Amino acid sequence: MTPHKFAVGQKVTFQPARGDARQAHGRFTVVRTLPSETRDQQYRVKNDHDGHERVVLESQLAASPVADTPWDPWTVKPKSP
Repeated sequence: MTPHKFAVGQKVTFQPARGDARQAHGRFTVVRTLPSETRDQQYRVKNDHDGHERVVLESQLAASPVADTPWDPWTVKPKSP
């Protein structure tokens, strides 16, 4: 049994299959890891925008490139030459 790549609480990007444009894509949070009988692990994820939950395959997820904390321009230090 292969381990899960993503952890509960982790922010991920969901990319639905090419032919399924009806599914919402974008940023989700992993709610639960699920057992799987195949190599492609399963997760229960929650949409960060509308709160909708769904079960997805690991192959449909990627680590979210967006930071979990908001960017604050007042705390950014200028680069020194």
